[in-house]
Amino acid sequence: MPTTQDDMPATMVRYETEDKVGIITLDRADKLNAINSVMKDEIIAAFARADKEPATSVIVLRANGRSFSAGFDLGHSPDRGKSSGAADPNTWDTMLHRSFDFGMAPWSTRKPVIASVQGHVLGGGCELTLMCDLTIAADDAKFGEPEVRFSHLGPLMVMPWFIGLKRARELLFFGDMIDAKTALEFGMVNRIVPAADLRAETMKYAKRLSLIAPEALRWGKRVINRGAEIAGFRAAVEAGVDSFVSLYATQTEVGSEFGRRVQADGLKAALEWRRAQFST
Repeated sequence: MPTTQDDMPATMVRYETEDKVGIITLDRADKLNAINSVMKDEIIAAFARADKEPATSVIVLRANGRSFSAGFDLGHSPDRGKSSGAADPNTWDTMLHRSFDFGMAPWSTRKPVIASVQGHVLGGGCELTLMCDLTIAADDAKFGEPEVRFSHLGPLMVMPWFIGLKRARELLFFGDMIDAKTALEFGMVNRIVPAADLRAETMKYAKRLSLIAPEALRWGKRVINRGAEIAGFRAAVEAGVDSFVSLYATQTEVGSEFGRRVQADGLKAALEWRRAQFST
């Protein structure tokens, strides 16, 4: 069936429909789909639009390029290594709560959301994927939340809810990555497919799901989500964001050194410096 392309301008996120499937595509491949403030807003808007689309009953979230997302764009974050407003919690409060809105977008839609991921699925990109209802991963996908290595965490502390406390603590405290097979074992993804087949297999999966009555999908998702929220899910995640405001405003030794290296040598060199410390 023909695909209907989005006719509205969007610099980093595209929206289209195919049969009963709404498709949101992250389109910042040159930056590994790193999420800056503009992209964050566009993702929120795309989910709102897809949820209102009358002809569709399933949403697919995917990304162009070799990686789903490298996480939040460090190059656009306030530098905690400098004497700037970054040491003021007020600088981070609005930013982190907008990240809460961004992360909750797939959770809050009435329609089921299928994440289709490849390559890097890190940081905010990993959190966004966890918040989707179902996930199909390419066999080359790598998952993780490495922000702790730069004295950040979160801002959406959702991983413990999906994979359990022990596993989440290890991944969040060390900032290590896991492969697609391990992510499947941990319950982070539903199935793994060859990277070359990811888009075709995702659409096959989504169209099969779209055969279910949209009313049944909508109410099924609502009941599952409400159960988690009664158990405290949404309140706990938002409380975590409130707590992280103070962490992000704290000037740590590692964060200051990382910021100094970014200023002196560039982001790539600073990332390689920190990565090398964990390679031994």
